[in-house]
Amino acid sequence: MKTVLSPSPSVSSQKFRFALNKTFVLSSLLGALLTSPVFADDSADVTKLLKAGKYAEAIAKADAALVQRPRDPQLRFLKGVILTEQNKPSEAITIFTKLTEEFPDLPEPYNNLAVLYASSAQYEKARAALDMAIRTNPSYATAYENLGDVHAKLASQAYDKALQLDSGNNAAKSKLTLLRSMGGSSSVASAKPVAAPSPAPAPATVPPVARQTVTPAAPAARTPIPVQAAVPTPATVQVAVPKPEPAKLESKPVKPARNEDSEDVLNVVQAWAKAWSAQDVKAYLSYYGNDFQVPGGLSRKAWAEEREQRIEGKGSINVKVESPRVSVSGSTATVKFRQIYVSDRLKADSHKTLVLTKQGAKWQIKQERSGS
Repeated sequence: MKTVLSPSPSVSSQKFRFALNKTFVLSSLLGALLTSPVFADDSADVTKLLKAGKYAEAIAKADAALVQRPRDPQLRFLKGVILTEQNKPSEAITIFTKLTEEFPDLPEPYNNLAVLYASSAQYEKARAALDMAIRTNPSYATAYENLGDVHAKLASQAYDKALQLDSGNNAAKSKLTLLRSMGGSSSVASAKPVAAPSPAPAPATVPPVARQTVTPAAPAARTPIPVQAAVPTPATVQVAVPKPEPAKLESKPVKPARNEDSEDVLNVVQAWAKAWSAQDVKAYLSYYGNDFQVPGGLSRKAWAEEREQRIEGKGSINVKVESPRVSVSGSTATVKFRQIYVSDRLKADSHKTLVLTKQGAKWQIKQERSGS
């Protein structure tokens, strides 16, 4: 399975990618958590020891720091990676599971759980964990790749079973041969999770199923890049200006979208963030159009129920829209901005893109993407 971190020599031949960022800025969400240089230094020290293969020293350093900050997600994440390297999957699973419960908006712990499950041939659990990673961040390419490997392994097992029941099934033989030629039936159970973080965002790979494991190396941006909407530039029209002498041509720019449109779109986005902050789920959901592209293959109803669970009763929530850039083309608008999310449990600074369409007199959200 995959991560954004550079692969460790011991796992370079494995397929599943283990998520581990150098500074553990998961999905660009945890940068705001490193409010103290001392905290960052602790994580950097643990990362260096992990990359050097000094697992006993790394876990001792992490445990000492966790005495002072027992809920620190970065240190706990690093400890889970160290335990994986020490071949203690059950303890690592406990840590990553707790992280998914306390920080459900972070996709990397789900990914690493999937890698650990896959390494013990628990492919259905791995698939479920990857589905959650993708629901949390629909732009998480690592999770999609790992999910493909899990499905390939499940398919391989199914074809094997079909041949056990009917050895003359040539269609199953052909499909199994094709899967094996693609590496879909290669051993997963032997994969080992490895990742050595270092200060800066980047995921690491772990040993579970099909995909090389990666360890945190130099700071590399891990967040998948969403499709960039083209910003319309003013075209020019040649206009003939009548004069006594031969007509001269001069360029006049075509008027871009009305400023009022951009202002209306931005007002909708600000109101959307305000409803989210107020935990007014009904108002928040009203900003999503009937054509909203629900992430993760969920039904609109299931997605709405999931959003309600994540927003209501969570103590305080404050969502800010910073540095917005609005482009409008006809009845479609694209807004890119920094989303600052602060609650009593999490601080997150991430990039967000919203695509809105004008439905009647209202602008409503059609797409929502995380990433730069």
